[in-house]
Amino acid sequence: MAVLCGIVSTSVVYGESALPLIQNVNAYESMSLNGEWNYIVDVQEEGYYDYRMNPTRWGFFQNAKPRKPEDLIEYDFDKSPTMQIPGDWNTQDERLFFYEGTVWFKKSFLAVPMQDIRTLLYFGAVNYDCHVYVNTQHIGHHIGGFTPFNYDITDLLKEGENTIIVKVDNKRHAEDVPTQIFDWWNYGGITRDVRLVKVTPVYLEDYSLQLQKADAKAKNREISFSAKLNKAEAGHNITVSIPELKLKKTFITDSDGTIHSSLFTIHSKKLSLWSPENPKRYRVDISLDSSVISDSIGFRTIETRDKQILLNGQPIFLKGISIHNEKPNGGGRANTVEDAHTLLSWAKELGCNFVRLAHYPHHEEMVREAERMGILVWSEIPVYWTIAWKNFKTYENAQNQLRDMIARDHNRANVIIWSIANETPHSKERDTFLGNLAQYARTLDNTRLISMAMEVTGASNYVNRLNDNMNKFVDVVSFNQYIGWYRDVNDAPKMKWEIPYNKPVIVSEFGGGARYGLHGPKNQRWTEEFQENLYRENCAMLDKIEGLAGTTPWILKDFRSPRRVLPGVQDYYNRKGLFSDRGEKKLAFYVLRNWYMTK
Repeated sequence: MAVLCGIVSTSVVYGESALPLIQNVNAYESMSLNGEWNYIVDVQEEGYYDYRMNPTRWGFFQNAKPRKPEDLIEYDFDKSPTMQIPGDWNTQDERLFFYEGTVWFKKSFLAVPMQDIRTLLYFGAVNYDCHVYVNTQHIGHHIGGFTPFNYDITDLLKEGENTIIVKVDNKRHAEDVPTQIFDWWNYGGITRDVRLVKVTPVYLEDYSLQLQKADAKAKNREISFSAKLNKAEAGHNITVSIPELKLKKTFITDSDGTIHSSLFTIHSKKLSLWSPENPKRYRVDISLDSSVISDSIGFRTIETRDKQILLNGQPIFLKGISIHNEKPNGGGRANTVEDAHTLLSWAKELGCNFVRLAHYPHHEEMVREAERMGILVWSEIPVYWTIAWKNFKTYENAQNQLRDMIARDHNRANVIIWSIANETPHSKERDTFLGNLAQYARTLDNTRLISMAMEVTGASNYVNRLNDNMNKFVDVVSFNQYIGWYRDVNDAPKMKWEIPYNKPVIVSEFGGGARYGLHGPKNQRWTEEFQENLYRENCAMLDKIEGLAGTTPWILKDFRSPRRVLPGVQDYYNRKGLFSDRGEKKLAFYVLRNWYMTK
């Protein structure tokens, strides 16, 4: 297993004809395939299986048309309704609000194949299990609802009209990641951007620019650069230029098509470090032979010292909030810059310098917009609750999602924590599964911190003791607690917390529900006053935790969940938001904002 520019090259199968993920896809010339796609709801998957449940060669992917009057073809994409892509089917077709199953999507486009140009078909995310066909040919099978993937479709394109058909299945299974039950809406569909990306036959598959750790008084700083081509070819010139810093250097790829960590040296006073107060990014131009791509990259360091988190060598308190990747103002899967800006602006109003993007990788624009706005990020994969710990395919699935999350975002300065799990029950098998994920994450990227949201299991009366074998694998000890919601709020002043690890502590969840506009006494559940008092008591309690380095309360805004069925109060929404789904501030918002002002 060779480490290449922070990304590990392994023998993991991506799917038929799939390629490793291209870094910084926005930098390449591309054609968007967003917009209207025809769709067919296929409840019994007759478009994929025959009546004996064997895959059929006459499936919907053939996009067949009658040639003679007597031909029997019982579907027609062109006569079927359309849906906006990217988007989820649950909020675009009222018949599909609760639907979990298979939907087929079809998009036609015009192409002019060009000599010495390759075409990649790139999906930002498809939830959950999808098969992709180009001009009736099966090109790939992808599993996982929140990470991007791409295929080289050059040899299948023809001049004129071409067709992409995607079979999407979001049914839940115990061996999946996430598993069969989870507390958010299972939005189905092609939920993120689709594009055709133009690349040269040899292109820059991946690169990494990272500021090396150094003493705060060091006269000079070093920036490491690594890169990998899509082909193992020696002798290609790669030039990196950071014009504002007047840095420029040319490297030559080795026989593996790689450039291993090579260093730029710069005087410390010339380098402005990225931070929430100063979200400075530099334009970086990277040329491969005669082609050039650009990125905006910030430079910072993140590390721990005993029970402190150090950003650029200085202690920082992470004033955070948890966020689901759901649109504001009506729900549905978030997928635009505007969605990201709205949600992150609400977090900024709260006084946050940090967000936990739960419980899966959010869309790329969310991470980049947070970086632009000066907001640090905890990024997570959906190893959630009771995963099938003994199932190798489940582990491989989780590892693939971890790999692709890191591959996409490892050049973003604001991402400081990779999280590998949330609220997982203890067992030997679980420890092996998560321990292997943590070690794997470090081989992919050793410049960031590793954490996970643990559960407090050692509670005795008013003493809560964190006891988790995963403590030795993480850099930051994080745990969820719900004093006041699943335990009487009057217990909060009596609570003592014992965390026997010399590591920083993040309380990754606390909170309780309230229906916006519902008022009453502070001991009446679901009222804003109940939530307000819960936050007041929790903030006072958390102040007593030794080594507390940050919090990410649950959650920024109300979000949809099929587990939340109480009529008139929940109505299929988890009501733990500090904002309503419409952006209305609840009373608890002001309690947390005022507490953060003291940090």
